[in-house]
Amino acid sequence: MTDDTLTLRQLWDQTSSVLRSRPEARWICEVATALDGAEFDASLDQHVTDRMVQHHDAMVGRYRAGEPLQYVLGRWGFRRLDLAVDRRVLIPRPETELVVEAVLDLVGDRSTRRIADLGTGSGAIGLALADELPIDGTEIWLTDADADALDVARSNLAGIGRAARNVRVECGDWFDALPTDTSFDVIVSNPPYVADDSELLDESVRHWEPPQALFAGADGLDDYRRLVPGALRHLDPTGSLVLEIGADQGAAVRALCDAAGYRSVDVRADLAGHDRIVVATR
Repeated sequence: MTDDTLTLRQLWDQTSSVLRSRPEARWICEVATALDGAEFDASLDQHVTDRMVQHHDAMVGRYRAGEPLQYVLGRWGFRRLDLAVDRRVLIPRPETELVVEAVLDLVGDRSTRRIADLGTGSGAIGLALADELPIDGTEIWLTDADADALDVARSNLAGIGRAARNVRVECGDWFDALPTDTSFDVIVSNPPYVADDSELLDESVRHWEPPQALFAGADGLDDYRRLVPGALRHLDPTGSLVLEIGADQGAAVRALCDAAGYRSVDVRADLAGHDRIVVATR
């Protein structure tokens, strides 16, 4: 059933006026109509169906009520992937794409590589690595203590095609999900790192995103205190731990790595010049 008075072009124009953002209006219209890219452009003068309009109106209502656009759309881009996301997982962020770059720099030229992405959430880091590394010689482990988050990661696994055969998904708290008889070239994680009483956290993030993926004790370092020494038991002799960190945590996480006995510790900045990544090598 169609609304003979409303074309896709008109729906997009009306949504742009309501949201005051043409790109965001297009994303909502694309999801509502299941049309992307060139297919969307080629259909602008076609009439939309009642079901499309109902889906569209529901999404616009959620967005105007304050729900993050990524959750409204149910998906978000991360590097080359289009990931399913909802309130069970954090929204993938551009800073985390740099974590993937750091791992690729470490293992991209090797003939084989085994990587564990701990606390994987939507699977963003591990699946991006599986997607961009060679099919042959790559083994990726995705782990999370939250079974609901792993359901999202599994739903995203199909989106990487043939590379999915290189990925294992396991439920467990940090290193509990890893085999005791297997070592890794890289262990990577974007763990919770927000202090429990932080006043810097955006209210939208605090209200909508999963608290178990955000908060890590009075100083935000609780999970680093487990990850940094624990990784040494699971890394190859020349393996590396790669961590995303908060902008004010570089010195503190470096100190944890030094105390644990890592041979080298590199704190790297994001594109805004803030400390964002720690690479610690045995």
